[in-house]
Amino acid sequence: MSTDQPPRRSRRGLGIAGLVIACGAVAIVVTGINAREKSGAELRTWTDEQAISSVAVTRPDGKVPTTTLDLPGRLEAYSRAPIYARVSGYVKSWSADIGAKVKAGEVIAEIEAPDLDQQLLQARADLTSQQASAKLSEATLNRRKTLVASNFVSAQEIDERTADLAAKKAAVNSGQANVERLEALAGYKKISAPFDGVVTERNTDVGALINAGSSSGPAMFVVSDIAKLRVYVNVPQNYAPMARIGGKAVIALPEYPGRTFPATVEASSQAVDVATGTMRIQLGLDNAKGELMPGGFANVKLALARESAPLHIPASALIFNRSGLRVATVGPDDRVQLKPVSIARDLGREIELAAGLTAEDRIIIAPPDGIADGEKVRVVADDAAKAGKPTASEKQDVKG
Repeated sequence: MSTDQPPRRSRRGLGIAGLVIACGAVAIVVTGINAREKSGAELRTWTDEQAISSVAVTRPDGKVPTTTLDLPGRLEAYSRAPIYARVSGYVKSWSADIGAKVKAGEVIAEIEAPDLDQQLLQARADLTSQQASAKLSEATLNRRKTLVASNFVSAQEIDERTADLAAKKAAVNSGQANVERLEALAGYKKISAPFDGVVTERNTDVGALINAGSSSGPAMFVVSDIAKLRVYVNVPQNYAPMARIGGKAVIALPEYPGRTFPATVEASSQAVDVATGTMRIQLGLDNAKGELMPGGFANVKLALARESAPLHIPASALIFNRSGLRVATVGPDDRVQLKPVSIARDLGREIELAAGLTAEDRIIIAPPDGIADGEKVRVVADDAAKAGKPTASEKQDVKG
């Protein structure tokens, strides 16, 4: 009996030890599961945070109301006169070549027209004959009137002689007008400059056959007044109201690099060309020194007068897809709001907007691909806040 009891105590001890071991194992398993769940929750939280896009934002920049517009232009002489012959003949001589400065009324060429000279001689001879006939008719009428009292001449004859004298005087007037007409034409044998200027074209030479009128070929000469030039510019329709009479412009020419010339808006067509969608304006440009040449190309920097300051944004902020042209903004809750915009001018790195944003909008400088409306974002940089620059509305307040 004594030999059987020690094994019983040993089995009881083993049972307790096994229970302790099992409880420890369960505790270890539970602790591991809790740790794994905590790690999983932390991982999900970290993953969700990493999924939120980090963006840099800025505010639209309000520029000053007066802006400029670069457009191509064309220089033209302020006055330009193509000179055609009024009489037919041959060029007898000319005295002004291209580039010559001429004065108003100065003779620059002469035409030889012998047939016109003969017509004038004939007209003068006809006039002399008509004047003699009228003088004879008047003398005859006066003699007949002296015989009326003696009834030697009838009243009918007196009336006939009176009518004959009137016809002869009318013929004299007609002949005189014909002579004056031919004398006026003969005066056109001398080609004169219509105003002070420069001869910019010469398309004739001595002995050349000249036909009267402008439909027979090029002008004999072209005289241009270049002391002042006209600059013609075609302004797009959306800027036409801002190109006002009296506005200023700066002209740059390729032949004078680094130099500019001031000009003033003098007139506008007040109509839009249906073919180009532009309005033509005319600028006056002083050229007293004669440095500028008519017909040349010019780059015109036109000052535009605006009532309100336009908003500018970085070109990288634009989003263009099937929904149209939009800009991603960040609302107060750090969620994306996609707003449609319209462009006024593309300035390269900057875009001038016509509509769509306000001065207080926070725009994403470089929106990531696939950004969606309502998406949560993390703002990591606010250029306007960091730089301390005022918004467009604040600029207007300062100006006011």
